[in-house]
Amino acid sequence: MGGTSGTGGREHVRVAVIGSGFGGLGAAVRLRREGITDFVVLERADSVGGTWRDNSYPGCACDVPSHLYSFSFAPNPDWPRTFSGQPAIRAYLEHVADTFGLRPHIRLDSEVRMMRWDAEELRWEIETSAGELTADVVVSATGPLSDPKMPEIPGLAEFPGKVFHSARWDHDYDLRGKRVAMIGTGASAIQIVPAIAPEVERLTLFQRTPPWVMPRTDRSITAVERWLHRQLPFTRAARRGLLWGIRELQVSAFTKRPNQLGLIESLAKANMARSIKDPALRAKLTPSYRIGCKRILLSSEYYPALARPDVDLVASGLKEIRGSVLVAADGTEIEVDAIIFGTGFHVTDMPIADRVVGAEGQTLADAWKDGMQALRGASAAGFPNWMTIIGPNTGLGNSSMILMIESQLNYMADYLRQLRMLGGRVALGARPSAVNRWNRQVQARMERTVWNTGGCTSWYLDAQGRNTTVWPGTTGEFRRETRSVDLAEYEVLRVGERERVPAAVGAGAAPLPGALPPDARASISPSYRWEVPPGGAERGASNAGEAGSAEAAEGVA
Repeated sequence: MGGTSGTGGREHVRVAVIGSGFGGLGAAVRLRREGITDFVVLERADSVGGTWRDNSYPGCACDVPSHLYSFSFAPNPDWPRTFSGQPAIRAYLEHVADTFGLRPHIRLDSEVRMMRWDAEELRWEIETSAGELTADVVVSATGPLSDPKMPEIPGLAEFPGKVFHSARWDHDYDLRGKRVAMIGTGASAIQIVPAIAPEVERLTLFQRTPPWVMPRTDRSITAVERWLHRQLPFTRAARRGLLWGIRELQVSAFTKRPNQLGLIESLAKANMARSIKDPALRAKLTPSYRIGCKRILLSSEYYPALARPDVDLVASGLKEIRGSVLVAADGTEIEVDAIIFGTGFHVTDMPIADRVVGAEGQTLADAWKDGMQALRGASAAGFPNWMTIIGPNTGLGNSSMILMIESQLNYMADYLRQLRMLGGRVALGARPSAVNRWNRQVQARMERTVWNTGGCTSWYLDAQGRNTTVWPGTTGEFRRETRSVDLAEYEVLRVGERERVPAAVGAGAAPLPGALPPDARASISPSYRWEVPPGGAERGASNAGEAGSAEAAEGVA
């Protein structure tokens, strides 16, 4: 759907959403629920799906149960497995795009090259690979797992064989009969290793730090279960609620009492001992840090794969490459035909930050050079009417990120309501004092968590050693913190002037003149019910006409 004509003949839209993964598609659904149809979703690839489109490596699956790793407003009674694989999750996202009528809003092959805040017009100027446009509000939903991180290894450019990252899998390259090196032991690697080990001639895993691995109790969801979830929706809701509740109860051990995690370590060691009989190999695979400090991984196939006679473990990081020979930091040399990097993503230094220029002419990357921080994980100081989904300190160590995304969508929706109620050409800029106060509170809570005290170095930490990634609380706490926008935390900007909002305005304070009362505000967005029809993405496409309208879309509760 197109917007209106803006300055210089460029298209203008009310909201521009960047990215079409869970965050971007969720934002699009919520915008329609709020009655906003003047928006676009800018996607750099040729299809939707985000990280679940990009990560198509063998064995790719989610480590969060399917019924919890899905939108509350788009329940799927037909998940095939308790922990569904990448194809099923990607099909679900395509299905959401079809069923909620989002396709007309989505601009594929439209990579954002630069976004600049126009302080005179109070709007964002956006340059994409497909053209230019302007927007009143930008919602950045690029996600932290979107840009692969490739290490700088001496000699890599001269390696004569095949090289690719796990998030950019080369499906045209046949691994059968090849000598393959897997670099890294993160969540992707422990799925790839057992998936390709039976095919390759020899597999060598380069391990810098061993992970803690718990069993993954995955199974097919029976036809009876799926029937019950379709016919009796409360059974599906009860299942989701149980999965959520168990994980909420676990949070205190991660955030307040890490010493309680000793029992979990014992279970993880028992999981290892069942498959790894060689004491020397078991010693190499046993972490020296507290479980939970790095992401706890789930697999029941990883250790059996490492016990295979054609799989080798090098308990050292890759130091350099000499021709086709890989040299580890401990001096081990291995000749290989292909290298697969499972070395993670740019999480604390997201590349999108280099492409966002704020009110003072500073990029977001420069503003965050000492560490990412954003008010309630959404608003960065100096970047008016710009919000991020899965922003700083919104990650989780034990539950579903979809819960956090939905909370941020609540905040986004109220942000847009506040702009509408203020009226006219207006913008909201997060006050630096509010951002700093929020960040200090988060970091103070972080000090006693396992992520900061567990004795490891993880991708949760930035270059300064600060944890700018994880939320140090429950998902319920975060939902309460993002239920509504407190205008006292923002500066109201109008064309040609700055209007300072009295400090008393905010939660529990008297409303601004002309603002709707809380009950009236709530009535703006009625709730609707929607079911993902059984039958996968094809069924969803056929239902798009009747179920895809704004009236049929239930928002995030």
